[in-house]
Amino acid sequence: MTDILHAAESQLFDDTLSCELALPVAFRVGSAPGRPAAAETLLRSLAQVEDLRSDDGHEERGELPLLVQRMDAKLDLMLALLGRLARQGGQELPLRPVRWSRRGMRLETGGRSGAQAGAAGVLSLQPGDWLPEAIDLPVTVLAEAASGTGGCFLWLRFDPLDAGLEAALERHLFRLHRRQIAEARRARPDPA
Repeated sequence: MTDILHAAESQLFDDTLSCELALPVAFRVGSAPGRPAAAETLLRSLAQVEDLRSDDGHEERGELPLLVQRMDAKLDLMLALLGRLARQGGQELPLRPVRWSRRGMRLETGGRSGAQAGAAGVLSLQPGDWLPEAIDLPVTVLAEAASGTGGCFLWLRFDPLDAGLEAALERHLFRLHRRQIAEARRARPDPA
């Protein structure tokens, strides 16, 4: 890794929580009017819904009355169907491998971006896999390098964000990280 790429990786991911996952995301060069309040509202709403659903097993569905379990299952199905319908009618973001921290993102794209280090851009990402709603975050390009698969890697640093949006983003990343740990534990065979 060249010095520039190593510095970009360090700037985004050293001494901070990060997640590696596939995410519906797109990058475009230039700037756009930001909507930090809308992004913060979406992230906080996702947090409320996902915290109630409890991915880590502290609140099992089996503890709920049968009627509530059925209503919850129907709601899950309805949200999935609405999400699929919304994706058919709108522009769907491509699923891309990313490494994401509160400071920024390393994104693997399908082709060269043409962005130079220091260029302003907009990162559009879909934070919830069941809700086809995207948020736009202002970013600065730190570096770009060929990925070896015909695409490229982009190291993108988030521009300064409102305190509320930054807190909501950190909370979202923490939940993603916690979910990855729980999935890794479930995938590990029992030593018994």
